[in-house]
Amino acid sequence: MKNTYRYLVLLMRGAAAVLVLATAGNALSESESDGCFWNPATKQCTPDEQIFLQPIAELSTTDTVVFEEGLRQFRASWSIFPLIDGEWGLGPTFHASACIGCHVNGGRGKTIDDASKPTFQQLLRLSLPGTDASGEPIPHPAYGNQLQVFGIYGESLLNPVVGEADLRIDWVLEKTTLADGSEVELRRPQSRITKPAHGPLGEKTLTSLRNTPVVYGMGYLDAVPEADILALAAMQKSLGLNGRPNYVKDDATGKQLLGRFGWKANQPTLKQQVAAAHIGDMGITSTLYQEQNCPKVQVQCQSAHTTGKHELTDQAWNAVTLFLAGVDAPKRPKPDSDKYIQGEKLFRGAGCAGCHVPELRTGKFPMLKAIEDKQFYPYTDLLLHDMGEDLADHRPDFRAGGRDWRTAPLWGVGLSRRVNGSMDLLHDGRARSVVEAVLWHGGEAKKARDQFATMKKEDREALVSFVHAL
Repeated sequence: MKNTYRYLVLLMRGAAAVLVLATAGNALSESESDGCFWNPATKQCTPDEQIFLQPIAELSTTDTVVFEEGLRQFRASWSIFPLIDGEWGLGPTFHASACIGCHVNGGRGKTIDDASKPTFQQLLRLSLPGTDASGEPIPHPAYGNQLQVFGIYGESLLNPVVGEADLRIDWVLEKTTLADGSEVELRRPQSRITKPAHGPLGEKTLTSLRNTPVVYGMGYLDAVPEADILALAAMQKSLGLNGRPNYVKDDATGKQLLGRFGWKANQPTLKQQVAAAHIGDMGITSTLYQEQNCPKVQVQCQSAHTTGKHELTDQAWNAVTLFLAGVDAPKRPKPDSDKYIQGEKLFRGAGCAGCHVPELRTGKFPMLKAIEDKQFYPYTDLLLHDMGEDLADHRPDFRAGGRDWRTAPLWGVGLSRRVNGSMDLLHDGRARSVVEAVLWHGGEAKKARDQFATMKKEDREALVSFVHAL
């Protein structure tokens, strides 16, 4: 009964956070429209909280059934044995009890400004210096490769959920002045770890704060032929850029494959991304990842009750994977205003399109034939770029260095606040607007950043308006 109460408190916390974020989605920025978001697939207006969870229009009847099952699984809460208020298998340590708990409404994470409150939408990657033989980061011996802030056992009714440590973010504010005298406030996150349950992390531990990404359009990105991505890398050399692919381990075969997903492109396929997120964020085992996140020092974790089987069945794994492959990205609007056209010219003229490549095309994709041979507009090249010291985490990940990040897709950015209240951009959510995100760019993107900073105010506004419309 005591454990049941503790778990109910956890669920109430998660539900309250989701409710707050959903409510915040009603507050629109000045550059967003409060009108109807027309869905060409359903031929009707889409509620704001559903904009990022819509299926592509061409799904077959069979795929639609699997898509709906994947959506149900994506929303489902996981529980602890023997409770019956969710699917069994949560933990023993975890970061969320449901996919939708962090990917609220399918959107990006919302940061918490109050440093006295624990983080909910961000997580902290951990590793030791160096990599293993395959290039993968070396996990921390006591805490693994990710700090888990929740656990299935608590100390008392007043402290019902105990994880590996508490994680809070302190925001350091600074200002930058643009060429026309405008001042922009920026913020830099500093992770603060308290109450470490298994001893201090140690001075050599590498950490990297990560914000929750959006989930739409992932099938399209999975279906871009590798040759096309490598061709972009070769083309960029003539632009003075150095886009590079990340080659990472396919955990099913042990082979090295092109990385496509994750902030450092450290996951090769959508299917592996799904399984890795389940084990990494929720402690849900699968046929690919059969061991729990329990380093030897975590005795209580290792002795925790498990279901004795793979918690994410292959059927559920395939359903979630197809659901994510079939979630459509918001459609790119037609150029319908002088401001939009001017903004696009400025975007290209500043060199932004060199990395945020507007147009890609899918190839063969047996998982979901409906998206084969399709032109789409993600504004990414899926390549790694040196983004400068200000954004560096100094944590290598396969071929990605400590200053490298995969080019973030820009499609749907302008709808983010409308969907779940978040406009927290970049890998750690530090940028609260497109303007802030651009001004943090360094390294290969510094030239484009400086051009943006020297634009007239009306030109900057036109460029930002264009990005919001993607």
